[in-house]
Amino acid sequence: MDVFEVFSSRHSIRAFTDQPIPGEDLEKILESVNRAPSAGNRQAFDIYQVTGAEYKQALKTAAYDQEFLYQAPVVLVFCATPARSAERYGERGETLYCIQDATIACTYAMLAASALGLGSVWVGAFNEQAVAEVIHADSGHRPIAMLPIGYPNETPRNRPRRSLSEIVHPVG
Repeated sequence: MDVFEVFSSRHSIRAFTDQPIPGEDLEKILESVNRAPSAGNRQAFDIYQVTGAEYKQALKTAAYDQEFLYQAPVVLVFCATPARSAERYGERGETLYCIQDATIACTYAMLAASALGLGSVWVGAFNEQAVAEVIHADSGHRPIAMLPIGYPNETPRNRPRRSLSEIVHPVG
C-alpha cells in the first residue's frame, strides 16, 4: 500500500479482535517510529509497550473507561522526555519540542499499523499521573498519547473533512 492509500484508508478503530499481532509486524511499527523526525534529532520520546491484561485494564481505567484500550492486543504509550530536548533547546524544548517529538512518533506508529492492515486510535483523554503509575514511567517521562493497536473488529464510515479552502490560507 502506498503512503497516499494509507492516508485515505486509515480510520480510528475502537473495536479489536483478540487475534495477536505478529512479532514481525510490531517490530516494523516500532522501526518506523524510530525513523520519525524529531527536533534536532534529539528523539525526545520514549515508548512503553503494554500487553498484559492487568496493565491494559489499569490503562482503561486511567483513560476514563475507554474499553478498547483493554481489547487491543498491544497499547503503546508515548512519553515525552523533556530533559532530552531541553539540553539543546532550553525551555522551548522542554515545553514544546519533546511533545511534538512524541506526537510525531505516535503518528508514525498509527500510519505504519494501517499500512500493515492493523487498526489503531489515538488516545489523548487520560489521567496523566495514573498512566505514568501504571507503566512505571521513569521520572522525566511524561505520557502524551496512547495508541491501542490490533486487528479491526469494525468498519467505520468515512467521516466528512473540512475543505482545503477552509484550512489552507495562502500567504504571499
